[in-house]
Amino acid sequence: MSDPAYPAARIVAPRVQEHFALHEQEARRRGRTVLAPPPDADTVEALIDVAFWASLRREETYIPKISLAFLAPEAASHPLMFGRPLPLVPSALVKVAPAVERPGIHLGVSHGENGLSVWGTVREIPFLCFVVEVAAPGLLVVKHHRGEESGKFVNVAVIEGDQIKIVDEQASSLPDCPPLLTSLLGFDSPASWSTGAVSVNVLVQLAASMRAHGRGGLLLVVSSASDDWRESIVRPIPYAVVPPFPELSQLTRGNPDEKLRRPWQDAVNRAVDAIAGLTAVDGATVLTNRYELLAFGAKIARRKGSPQVEQVTVTEPVEGNVAMTVHPTQLGGTRHLSAAQFVHDQRDAVALVASQDGRFTVFAWSPCEAMVHAHKVETLLL
Repeated sequence: MSDPAYPAARIVAPRVQEHFALHEQEARRRGRTVLAPPPDADTVEALIDVAFWASLRREETYIPKISLAFLAPEAASHPLMFGRPLPLVPSALVKVAPAVERPGIHLGVSHGENGLSVWGTVREIPFLCFVVEVAAPGLLVVKHHRGEESGKFVNVAVIEGDQIKIVDEQASSLPDCPPLLTSLLGFDSPASWSTGAVSVNVLVQLAASMRAHGRGGLLLVVSSASDDWRESIVRPIPYAVVPPFPELSQLTRGNPDEKLRRPWQDAVNRAVDAIAGLTAVDGATVLTNRYELLAFGAKIARRKGSPQVEQVTVTEPVEGNVAMTVHPTQLGGTRHLSAAQFVHDQRDAVALVASQDGRFTVFAWSPCEAMVHAHKVETLLL
């Protein structure tokens, strides 16, 4: 018996197809070469449908972790090709899942004589390649490569059961939108249209790494030109870093040539993971906007003479979202309240908060609204 159709796949397919078609046109207008053609709606529906039903199955009690990339073998770099293509059905995907569960490995899917099939695996996929990833049972992420050699993909849609979230491409054009959100969206970021230059957004990598360690964390990004942030921190700081630790700052100033790019990116990844790991310690990790580490385990206090923050504006960069004004405690616990207070008192700072359950919030001061703005961005980090 075949699995029943997944209704959300049919609903979201036209929107996803439209996204990829529009971005292919824009890429070609800008002179980019698109090796992976945009999928049609039927292909989008088929890949989402099979990924969903595969995500609900088990292979020897293990949850299958798979990523499907729609491209022909000739469009892939160093493809690993099967002698006989696998049928695009949940049972076949679950069987092969243990071989492709590590991050960065995709099952290549393309059209053949008998319709869609899995031709093999690929580790490097081209710009704007359509990808469906199983994030958890019943939780799928539709994404594409942003054009960098490595780094966070651009999320297009997140589907969980019957809930569909389409990422709002216009969210990054809203007033006071922090650069982190713009880069996560990927639509207006120069990295999306990079033609080979090294590009890396450190805050995006830090956010993803903070979320990955699963312990929750708080990262404060402060101005390197001022020590005013100390007025909002309880002293003495238990884990002050003296002198400031410059490794990440030094790495991001470089622009390595082609031969050194991979080792450089690996070094950046290690430095990012080391700093993100510090956010698991109770308290806040403090980083300058030049990526110099100043402290971790710091306790936030209300700045002398500053009122207690009572309201924040909350938005999520998905279509149909309506801004709400809430008390910071409605977003989470002590970390969220402390982050909102810090940004309220230090208005040139940004606070990144990871929750243990995977939620992620970026707090930034909004001059237009004259209050702290909380951007819920977990949809972009999946």
